[in-house]
Amino acid sequence: MDSRKLILLVGALVVAAVTAFFARTLVAGSAAPEAMAVAAAQPVIDGPEVLVATRPLPVGTILDASALRFQPWPKELVDGAYYLKQSTDLQALQGTVVRNAITAGQPVTQGALVRPGDRGFLAAALGPGMRAVTVPVTAQAAVGGFVFPGDRIDLVLTQSIEGGEGPPLRTSETFLRNVRVLATDQRTNTMDGEDGKSEVKTFSTVTLEATPKMAEQIAVAQTVGTLSLSLRSIADNAGDLEEAIASGAIKVPGDAKGEREMLLQVAGRPVAGAPTFVTGADVSRFQRRTVPVTRTAAPASSIGSPMGPTTGAPAAAPLGPVVRVARGNNVTAVPVGGK
Repeated sequence: MDSRKLILLVGALVVAAVTAFFARTLVAGSAAPEAMAVAAAQPVIDGPEVLVATRPLPVGTILDASALRFQPWPKELVDGAYYLKQSTDLQALQGTVVRNAITAGQPVTQGALVRPGDRGFLAAALGPGMRAVTVPVTAQAAVGGFVFPGDRIDLVLTQSIEGGEGPPLRTSETFLRNVRVLATDQRTNTMDGEDGKSEVKTFSTVTLEATPKMAEQIAVAQTVGTLSLSLRSIADNAGDLEEAIASGAIKVPGDAKGEREMLLQVAGRPVAGAPTFVTGADVSRFQRRTVPVTRTAAPASSIGSPMGPTTGAPAAAPLGPVVRVARGNNVTAVPVGGK
């Protein structure tokens, strides 16, 4: 090979190596451009703070501290009926009732709320087609005063059934579920403490929201036995929803708005029928399981005849299963029963 061509080849290799070195240095040393996220500037609202709803408030909702908050509002859109922060005592609005439906984030107007003691307050607290029923309770039957207006309770009826033989049958049954408490005594406000917190107070009466049929059941139950309140958990609504869907009582809609309305419907739906019960025998083996009855054996001469042997009065019909025992011409009916 010619020496001249060899020198040119070596020189070209040297230039290529130097170029590659500098190119690598430039690529490694230059920082990759970073995408800077430019936060959108929040619009500054030039206006006073007004009272708005934190969640949808249907008609009849009893307000608590979590239902309302203050929010800045454009001053050109502020109405004279709005509650302004500088002139509103938020604690004083606890226990008021929504007269007109309010959507989440909507300003609350003074005409949309009814205060306790105002005319039509209790009627505004009732849902469509519902009735208000007041029942007497004791401190023990009312969960020691831990039931507040707006809570959901079950009604339990306890009674003692007397009979002709043996001890009475003692039983307790839950005959109404998910009943809303409207008031305890004459109190509809849950925030009675000076610090704005719920103050536990015992009460002697409780006003409940019920359907007309449930109101009749409650009226009869008061004459039958003793009523007790059983406070429900907020988480019970999920179980009620599954049961209502399985029974076909409600239909599941296909859109999100319809599902929210369905959940509100189930949460506010009192349930009657299919009561659960226990008897004394479920608690103690020394108690009865069935109602005590008087069993009377019919005289032998009255068998087959609707009239008594001498008095002409109707013979007492044996209760329950009967075994007829024949001894010659004499036939005797012997009642056979369980407990």
